This record gives sequence, C-alpha cells and structure tokens, in this order.
Amino acid sequence: MNERAWVLADRCIARADELRVAAHTLASGARVLDAGANVPGGFAAGLALAELCMGGLGHVAIAPLTIGHEAWPGVHVWTDHPAESCMASQYAGWAINPEGFFAMGSGPLRARARVERELFGKLGYAEDAPRGVLVLEARTLPTDDVAAWVAGKAGVASDAITFAVAPTASLAGGVQIVARVVETGLHKMDAIGFDVRRVVSAMGTAPLAPNARSDVRAIGRTNDCILYGGQARYTVHAEDEELAQLAARLPACASTDYGTPFYDIFKRYDSDFYKIDPMLFSPAEVWLTSTTSGRTFHAGRLDADVLRASLFER
Repeated sequence: MNERAWVLADRCIARADELRVAAHTLASGARVLDAGANVPGGFAAGLALAELCMGGLGHVAIAPLTIGHEAWPGVHVWTDHPAESCMASQYAGWAINPEGFFAMGSGPLRARARVERELFGKLGYAEDAPRGVLVLEARTLPTDDVAAWVAGKAGVASDAITFAVAPTASLAGGVQIVARVVETGLHKMDAIGFDVRRVVSAMGTAPLAPNARSDVRAIGRTNDCILYGGQARYTVHAEDEELAQLAARLPACASTDYGTPFYDIFKRYDSDFYKIDPMLFSPAEVWLTSTTSGRTFHAGRLDADVLRASLFER
C-alpha cells in the first residue's frame, strides 16, 4: 500500500494547481503535501487524500444521496481489501506526538511502523516498504523534527516519507474524514471482538459536511455525517446466527450516547473523547451479507433531524 500511495502522492503533486494543494520538501528530504492548512484545497483534494489514507486499495467518489426525502451531497466508498485498506491504513490510530507537535496519523506508513501492536497483531499484516505515506489531520505542517521522529518509529529515512496534511475544518479534511464510513464499522467490529479479516468486501456512503468555523465544530459535523447519515454494507464470511447478532450491535444507535449532535455529546463529557461511549462510533445503518447463505441482515437507521441540527446549526 505504501508504494501505491507514493504513486498517488506523486500524481497529486503533479496536479497541485488543479487540486489547489501545495507541496514542498523539507531540508531532511521529507515531502509535505498541504491539502488545506495554508491553501484552499477542495473536494478533489479530499478525494485524493481519502485514497491516500486507504493506501490505494480503496475507491472514493462524490455521490448524491437521499436522506429524509431530501437530496444531500455525499461520498461513496468501496474496497475489496477492507481489513488492509481501512484498518491497517485508513484508521487514524497513530498519535504523532513529538515534543511541540500533535496530530493523529493515518495512511499506509502505519503498516510499516506498526506502533499499534495489538491491532496489527490481530490483523496479521505488515509492510516493509522502503518509503511510505502518512496522512495527518492537523492545522500545523510537520517539520524536520517531526519527520525525524516519524522516521525513527517507522524504520525508514526521513527522505522516504511523504506527509499529506489537512485540518478537520477544511474542504479536503471533511471529505477524507467522512470517507471513513466503512472503516468506522470495521473498527467497531474489532472493538466488539469480531475478526475483521472475515469481511470480504465493503462499501458505504455518507453525506458531506459543510465547512465549519472551527476544527472542534468540524469534528462534530463530520462525526455526525457517519453516526446519523452513514450507510455501510459488508460481505462477510460468517453464518447467519453470528451475523444477526453482530448486526444488532453494530450501528451507532446501539450506543446509549446516540441521539444528539456529536458536538453536544463532546461538550457533555468535558471535551474528552475517551469519556464517550466507544460503541457510538459506527455508521448509522448497516447491512451484513453472509457469503455462506447469501442472507443479508440489516440494522440501524438514518436521522435527518439530528443531521440538520448539526450541519446547519445557526
């Protein structure tokens, strides 16, 4: 995936003017692709960023959606390599926290660094690519010190790293976060003890959030797009009884924190993510299809009212 993503990054840099992104090389040789921190970026940059996050094994497009009898702009995501592209790459599970800097890291360089030992142990996946791509959800661009820290953790040279960066409250950042609709469902499967390697293929949709006035508000809106507007379909190696039980626990509405905009939930818990019920983070509606029986199990529901309250708050 790192080689695939490196090629995608090359293409983004070649199309920088079109995508409204900017690229520069640090003194250490690390490349930095800014998709929204100091440049406009946009929807196209967000699609490119989402595909970088998925290591070139996922496909993302803008798509019209219908929610509550209304037309909404959204994204459509699919992959035939869900465990690898979503969990080993797209999931923002690596805290990039050298002194004076913080961002959550996603992208295929995670599969080279494997600092999330428990997760990668369960996935049984590793990469030994000599170069790699890391996507940062941040408003500050990485420096040579950050590159050296990441290089040390990943076991590569600084000049073998490409960073792609966009803040949450940016057009590109919003697209790539909402494009995690499939990944959030897989992450919840893992959290409740289901082996995500049994998921054969997956696809999903979620509405796009209007750009917010702050990163905190954007975190609320992008989460709500998945929690109240996300739909995901998974094809799974599992028997009917197991899938029926999994489906009942999988959607966001299975959480006791479900039902109000995420920004309000976040404030209720004193802006501490770790106090929020982890079972909340999943698509609003899911379908699980058994490769054995061909039966499909459905659970969850969309909530256009909460979406409107979140995305169009005054």
